Amino acid sequence: MKKRNAISGRIQLLDKDAIVKDAFKAMPASARRLFLGRAATLGGLSMLTGCTVVDEESAEKLLMKVSRFNDKVQGWLFDPNKLAPTYPESMITRPFPFNAFYGEDEVPEVDTADYKLAIGGMVSDKHAWALDELYKLPQTSQITRHICVEGWSAVGKWGGVTFSTFLKRIGADMSAKYVSFKCADDYYTSIDMPTALHPQTLLTFTYDGQTLPAKYGFPMKLRMPTKLGYKNPKHITEIVVGNAYTGGYWEDQGYNWFGGS
Repeated sequence: MKKRNAISGRIQLLDKDAIVKDAFKAMPASARRLFLGRAATLGGLSMLTGCTVVDEESAEKLLMKVSRFNDKVQGWLFDPNKLAPTYPESMITRPFPFNAFYGEDEVPEVDTADYKLAIGGMVSDKHAWALDELYKLPQTSQITRHICVEGWSAVGKWGGVTFSTFLKRIGADMSAKYVSFKCADDYYTSIDMPTALHPQTLLTFTYDGQTLPAKYGFPMKLRMPTKLGYKNPKHITEIVVGNAYTGGYWEDQGYNWFGGS
């Protein structure tokens, strides 16, 4: 009996180690270094998370705690003044890949005439914005790389208003923790305020000099070259500023929330 228990214990330990290794591989290099400094062993990880691995449910809880720890590490390391690389027009990927959680034939059709961008939360001006109002805001453009969590990347040219400019225009409380987004394709996500205020975070209305095509997010897409692709919402219909954590479509399924690239 003692021998059987010992073997069972070793199998459990191997399972735990495999889970930790998988979670560790999912971390960016910078987060791994800090992780190693704090918890080089399973025992250290258990102390960090307060979670014991005994079955699939507890393993999921452990991985979620590791992911949330990863979020905090990325937030600590994020430099709001560090710019992502930019590229010449000669390096634009043509055609730029379509990417969504549905097929291209399922892209939502947004009626331009009836469209209004809803604003809510900790802002002083909550009036809904029509597209012609948004198009009158000061515009800029950037050529940056979209990095997909699936392992591919593409360079694109995006044009629109610097998101920090828009947040100031609506009187957003910059001390709020989060900015949340709802979209016409039922996608939703949220980002941290430092990323929202990053100088390269754009509320985009054009792609490669033309009105943003439906497959790339018409009527608008939030473009953040400091985030992985799944964090960049398309077909935005509502923006809310606040302190309540609202998660995200992929994040609520276990993806990393911070999503830094």
